Amino acid sequence: MTKDIEIFPVLETNRLVLRKVEKGDANSILKYMSDKEVMKYYGLEPFKTISDALSEISWYQSILNEKTGIRWGITLKEEDEVIGSCGFLNMISQHYRTEIGYELSKSYWGKGIASEALEAVIRYGFEHLKLQRIEALIEPPNTPSQKLAEKQGFIREGLLRNYEFACGKFYDLYMYSLLKQDF
Repeated sequence: MTKDIEIFPVLETNRLVLRKVEKGDANSILKYMSDKEVMKYYGLEPFKTISDALSEISWYQSILNEKTGIRWGITLKEEDEVIGSCGFLNMISQHYRTEIGYELSKSYWGKGIASEALEAVIRYGFEHLKLQRIEALIEPPNTPSQKLAEKQGFIREGLLRNYEFACGKFYDLYMYSLLKQDF
């Protein structure tokens, strides 16, 4: 996990290409991250301007530079438009653990795309970053995300009360984890 990410790793699945998000993707990101339903459990208000999208892209670059995470843009193989993102954040290399996060444009919900992207990112984490534990922090009402995590083999460990402060209020989060030996 300590090795630096020199060249941004592009991940391919049957239907998807997961790649670095660039400034030129800001309009695509604004399109789906301005959707109230997509942002419901994201911890940020829906985006309103292109500058909101550019800030998100800057954050992706900063976690990569600081070696605390990596975020891939999700694109369909036949199109290069970013329709969501998936990746690691709050990576703690000395403990071989990280959190995983993801979001997807509403028009692609229910098609198995998030699951396909998640599996590729998890595999990369265990095989290339040498992670031992991947955590997913999910709000209790976000049942689709819980089902997605469970489908990938994550185990719900418990409820973290008032764990996150976002959009002016405290949120409880379920702690899910997936260990390398369980993947």
